[in-house]
Amino acid sequence: MKTKYILLSALMLIFAVGCEKYLDIPKHGNMGGQDEFYQTDEQAMQALASLYGTWDGVYYNWFFAKNMLSDDAFAGGGNRGDNSNLEQLNEYTFGTDNTVVKDLYASMYALIYKANLIIEKVAPDTPVKARAVAEAKFFRAWAYFDLVTLYGPVPKVDRLLDPGEYRMGNSTVEQLWEFIEQDLNQAIESNTLPSKSSANDAETGMRVTKEVAQSMLGKSYLFQGKYADAAAILDQVIDSKKYELFKGDYDMLLHAANNNSCEAMLEIQKRKDPEQMSWAHPENMSMFYLMFGWRSDRLDMGGSLAAVIEPGTWGFFNPRKSLYDAFVAMEGANGYRLNSTLRTAQQMEKGGVKVQAGQYLAGHEGYFIWKTRLLKEDNVSPGTQPWFVWTNYRVMRYAEVLLLAAEAHVQGGDPAKALNYINQIRDRARLTPLGSVTLDDVKKEKRLELCLESVRFQDLVRWGDAETVLADQGSQVPAFTGSETKYMWSNPTYGFKAKHKLLPIPRKEMELNPNMKQNEGWE
Repeated sequence: MKTKYILLSALMLIFAVGCEKYLDIPKHGNMGGQDEFYQTDEQAMQALASLYGTWDGVYYNWFFAKNMLSDDAFAGGGNRGDNSNLEQLNEYTFGTDNTVVKDLYASMYALIYKANLIIEKVAPDTPVKARAVAEAKFFRAWAYFDLVTLYGPVPKVDRLLDPGEYRMGNSTVEQLWEFIEQDLNQAIESNTLPSKSSANDAETGMRVTKEVAQSMLGKSYLFQGKYADAAAILDQVIDSKKYELFKGDYDMLLHAANNNSCEAMLEIQKRKDPEQMSWAHPENMSMFYLMFGWRSDRLDMGGSLAAVIEPGTWGFFNPRKSLYDAFVAMEGANGYRLNSTLRTAQQMEKGGVKVQAGQYLAGHEGYFIWKTRLLKEDNVSPGTQPWFVWTNYRVMRYAEVLLLAAEAHVQGGDPAKALNYINQIRDRARLTPLGSVTLDDVKKEKRLELCLESVRFQDLVRWGDAETVLADQGSQVPAFTGSETKYMWSNPTYGFKAKHKLLPIPRKEMELNPNMKQNEGWE
């Protein structure tokens, strides 16, 4: 038992690292060559902790790329041009050298490299080492899921490469999906991934469980149109009763107080550790919540909100009016889930927050994120600029599993199960249950329940809705003055086109690798 907690503590120390050093792939300490390492349980756990740390570094670009490409939010910031790379993604003016597109691609392969080190070098001859290999296969599959759905036919790197193999050509999409399924099935069938003892078993849920791997496999099946397979394995996750919808205040679900809740499927771990999360440890700093929070230097912060909201954030993520309107269409202006997710400028002003006289908020239509508002209690050092926030990064939660399963059953011809699953979501949202369910119902519920949570763009593309929904995105960019929205900027070219179904292979990769073929429509 003592060894268990020592190993868990080692993992948690690495999870706390929040700096976005995407291409930093160090050796695991001063340990000699690779062939001499990876021999013991402790060494396997050190390598796994390094993999989890790399996963942490992936998150920043993973989150912003997928959300900026969706119709949920504007890029915002201090003014027009404050972050051109996010604006380009948000407005569909980006090219093959966009930094976010480039760094996300590279960081996924950094994660795959760490996974391959464990898979190839660790002999699964003890329970600890066997679990490490299973988790590495999960993360390799997780990385390839986003690579294939965002970038398409990228190279399949299934081993540590020799120097002469670095310039690999494209794999086919079919080969990549087969590889994802293989890794996830092997991880599940290894019988080394634990299951939580109950829905409230937060400790086991800090790492990958059997049900998390099953959920990722079900999602992979769904994206391929394998609806029967998706429904069968997602049902297993639901029937396990190891996860459930959070029943507390919905607007607190995504905060530090509810890290690793009963609904958490996959979260990048953070800690409230003033010794490690401080200026003495700049390696643990993260810009994520600085970028994500409201543009507080343009706001008068008073009233009841001033006592609980952490200021000092930069406003690079502002909800769109179309998202607010979608909530109102389903729930009405006083909807419980709406008011737990977004707030209007009028609601904010009642709480004591308003735009300063003579100022405006760029990339803003007068709507504010509420479900992920940055609270003082989320900051490791309340009252200071939030470089150190101990809210876990949310990657997947149980609500998504229910909605994936509902879609699989709608598409596969079992509407009764789909209705049960979607009504669980609606019941938590305090909505009247549906009497029947269609794919359109699933789409609407999924947009509202998981808005601003990194799923919308890939759904729009696979549903064939992106060219319609995102056609005008970027044509005009707003600014909010506190009393009105003005559309102050425009683009001559904008919006989702056929080529945007896949992101471009980054220009740097194409220049260095003559064996790579660029995605259609990109130069």
